[in-house]
Amino acid sequence: MPKAGMNGVDFEANVDFRKLRKDRLEKARKSMKDHGLKALVCYDFDNIRYITGTHVGEWNRNKMNRYCILIDEVEQPFLFDPACPSKRQRVDWLDKDHIMPAVGSMRGSIPVEVGMVEKVTDQIVGYLKEYGADQGKVGMDIVDVPLIRALEKAGIEVVDGQQALLDARIIKTEEEIELLKTSAAMVDAAYYDLAKALRPGIMEHELVAIANYKLYGWGAELVEFVNSISGIRGNPHSHTFSNRMIRPGELIYFDIGNTYNGYKTCYYRTFSCGVPNADQKKAYDRALKWLRDSIKQIKAGNTSADVAKCWPSATELGFNNEEEAFLLQFAHGIGLGLWEKPVISRLFSLENPFELKEGMVFAIETWCPSEDGSGSARIEEEVVVRKDGCEVITKFPSDEITSCGLPGCQFL
Repeated sequence: MPKAGMNGVDFEANVDFRKLRKDRLEKARKSMKDHGLKALVCYDFDNIRYITGTHVGEWNRNKMNRYCILIDEVEQPFLFDPACPSKRQRVDWLDKDHIMPAVGSMRGSIPVEVGMVEKVTDQIVGYLKEYGADQGKVGMDIVDVPLIRALEKAGIEVVDGQQALLDARIIKTEEEIELLKTSAAMVDAAYYDLAKALRPGIMEHELVAIANYKLYGWGAELVEFVNSISGIRGNPHSHTFSNRMIRPGELIYFDIGNTYNGYKTCYYRTFSCGVPNADQKKAYDRALKWLRDSIKQIKAGNTSADVAKCWPSATELGFNNEEEAFLLQFAHGIGLGLWEKPVISRLFSLENPFELKEGMVFAIETWCPSEDGSGSARIEEEVVVRKDGCEVITKFPSDEITSCGLPGCQFL
């Protein structure tokens, strides 16, 4: 559990958000220099939040109008935000003249003849020239094709900036880890409520509604997804929920993507409607062994290959190749983004190992089908890489299938 409550108090230390913002900005600035960039122009919401410490709500994600500019040797980033008047009142860590309105082309939905792409280009180029960054490499994370063409036409050398930000974000600060723990704690609790609700006759989407209701009640900023997958929908993995009704004797697994103060979860657990049978237990035990064996390899100095070699090959699971099985035996960094560095898979990690370093946080997941065709087992833990091992921050029990809904079960 996080070291303090979810809301700050005056009598105990909690997450220091000023330190969080300062540390993230310093890391972004250092990575920008390490990558030889004079500036970063970011449209990715997670990168904007990492650099500026600001958020405008998920409604604006992918509209491609909100962005920020980070320039080498300039103390504060420049934020272009559709809620500019509000930000100037409520954001006291950026000067008011560093917060500007954002319109953009709205991914081309504003008529081309209005000239919004040209206006944004002029804004970006103007700031780059003012601070002497127009003659160096300018990194961008995601961008509309018309904008990148306009910047290049204006003489700006645009290069990949996403790697610089991913490298900055790969090692989490202790403040970030506390927020990740809080987000995971909310899902711990949601799984208890799902276990109480799981019974014959309930539908997958009803269970999704329960998880959403509980998480938003506890202060979730966003519940990005709840995968609710039962019975034969679990093999092969459907990766979404449906309106299917749960029946006795079936396995059901959930994946919950909660967001608390920007920090996410990716967190699977497997349940059974009734007491699991021998084939279901065997599938779960295999998935658990693969997970636990790979967790034992997680410590600073080991590599992603050490983790991936603990997992079965795609053909062992009945798939044609590792591309088909890519998301089934898998690990991915997690933080402000759902998928960050490091990503681990048998598809590439055995031949291209990645060194694990203290402070990395990632989710690690395994999957195994039941031989009787009644479903599959799916388990996932989130771990923090420590010097001599790892810290597991997902706490709902995973030693066995959680049985629910019928006489003889753990939850009735």
